[in-house]
Amino acid sequence: MRETNFLTENNARHVWHPMAHPADMLANPPRIIRAASGVEITDIDGKTVLDGVGGLWNVNLGYSCDPIKQAIRDQLEELPYYSAFRGTTNPPLIELSYELAEWFKEDGLSRSFFTSGGSDSVETCLRLARQYHKVNGQPERTKFVALKKGYHGTHFGGASVNGNANNRRNYEPLLPGVSHLAAPYGYRNPFGTDDPAEIAAAIGRQFEDEIAFQGADTIAAFIMEPVLGAGGIMVPHETFMPLMRAICDKNGILLIADEVITAFGRTGAWTGSRLWGTRPDLMSTAKAITNGYYPFGAVMIADKIAEAFEANKNTVGTIGHGYTYSGHPVGAAAALATLKETKRLNVAANAGARGNELLAGLNRLKEKHELIGDVRGKGLMCALELVTDRAAKTGAPKDVVQRLQDAAYDAGVMVRTSGSNVIISPPLIITTAGVDRILAALEAGLTAAAGGK
Repeated sequence: MRETNFLTENNARHVWHPMAHPADMLANPPRIIRAASGVEITDIDGKTVLDGVGGLWNVNLGYSCDPIKQAIRDQLEELPYYSAFRGTTNPPLIELSYELAEWFKEDGLSRSFFTSGGSDSVETCLRLARQYHKVNGQPERTKFVALKKGYHGTHFGGASVNGNANNRRNYEPLLPGVSHLAAPYGYRNPFGTDDPAEIAAAIGRQFEDEIAFQGADTIAAFIMEPVLGAGGIMVPHETFMPLMRAICDKNGILLIADEVITAFGRTGAWTGSRLWGTRPDLMSTAKAITNGYYPFGAVMIADKIAEAFEANKNTVGTIGHGYTYSGHPVGAAAALATLKETKRLNVAANAGARGNELLAGLNRLKEKHELIGDVRGKGLMCALELVTDRAAKTGAPKDVVQRLQDAAYDAGVMVRTSGSNVIISPPLIITTAGVDRILAALEAGLTAAAGGK
């Protein structure tokens, strides 16, 4: 690695960062993270802080998981790459497909399609949903229904079903035939209630109305995150996902669960679908599948989808889709080691317990700080929504949110901000002491932010 001065001088000069304005990155260069260990990261100036972001929702097992690192090293020596396109495959891919079928058996998912990450996985789900209906003799089922505030990656299909304007506006026109329903968002919604069960029922009515308007026989799939993540951590009522499943079933519509964030334990359950007692038709996964150590993802496919494709006798069932790195042997080896460690450490149980502690602490902060308008969370995915006026629910401006983030970092914890939301998603191996560190840093951040409100 080049010397510190070179890195500092060239920071953001020759790269455009994802989810950022190039001019802003030049004016306000990002922090340079040079090392990590356990649940902590260290910047180029030698400051070490607890990573309250978990990389980007993906480093569930922390930064010191040696079995995964060793699996990557070993596979690089044995077979660093070979294509999984028709005619060739590799041993780690085959073994991983078996292990994933066992892992997701309770969700009713038995086949895998491997990808390079979350956006790829969502795109694959959308494509397979349309193709399934063609295989099934219903080629007019091409439309999708999604939720406002939902996040489904950045490919054109994923951006089209996204429910956040900042992921859509600058890239429109997007995929036609996409409709959006209200988000299960108790703090802000069009229904005049903060009762989560009433909100769930109201969105269900919206869905049925949209189906009647569009025509059930034109809709391929409904896509949702079991807990909405990047849109601001929105936890639906327990009746919501089963209700949407029932409406889909009644109308021949597939249910896609986007579990790029929620699979592998983050909510306190092994999958978000399992959390709500729902079996999806397709599930997108990525992020924690390799603990963030290798770009990799998997789409999990239900039996009814698999049976339709595997019984097909013409070219409509041919998968004309895939990626150069689908089933990459190094990624598959990393995933196998990750699954083993994820299960051994039972991180879902820890996420549930530590998440309850974190949520309780955030609610205590809300009682103390007027800057907090709302607290939301499930497992180790939580958020504070900052406001400058609680009664009017006026979202806090960017400079206020930035002061909180900077002060929290100075106090020893990295948190993520998105609009007026502060998002906390630490590694799932975090301890009670780690939760206390997050809460103490947020206390410092809130105090600093309120000082210049």
